[in-house]
Amino acid sequence: MIKAYRLYTGEDGHSHIEKGMVELGPLNEALAIRFQESEPHAFFDWHNAPVEQYVISITGTLEFETYPGEKFILKPGEILIAQDTTGTAHKWKLIDDAPWKRVYVSYDPAKPINFVADK
Repeated sequence: MIKAYRLYTGEDGHSHIEKGMVELGPLNEALAIRFQESEPHAFFDWHNAPVEQYVISITGTLEFETYPGEKFILKPGEILIAQDTTGTAHKWKLIDDAPWKRVYVSYDPAKPINFVADK
C-alpha cells in the first residue's frame, strides 16, 4: 500500500485530514489527468479542491494545513486525495528546495475510491 492523506469537508464545514493508505489492487476509472509543476519554495494560500481528485506527488516536500490548524507533510511518492471542494479550505507550501511535480487524476465522486484510513 502507498501512504495517503485524505482532505475532506467535515460536518462542521471545515477541511480535515485523514491519514491512511491507498490499496494497490482495485482499478479506479479516471475522468481526467493533468500534470503540474510549481517552483521551489512556492505556496498556495487558502483554497478548496476544484474537483475530487488524487494528487500523486512526484517531487517536492510540502506542508499542508487546514483552517482549523491540522497539518501534515506530503513527501514524494505519497498520495493526496483532495475531497474538500467546499468549506474552509486548505493551503500548502513547499518546504524543501525541489519543485513540486505532481499528477492530478480526477474521478467520479459517486464511485468508491481505494483509500483505507489508519486505525
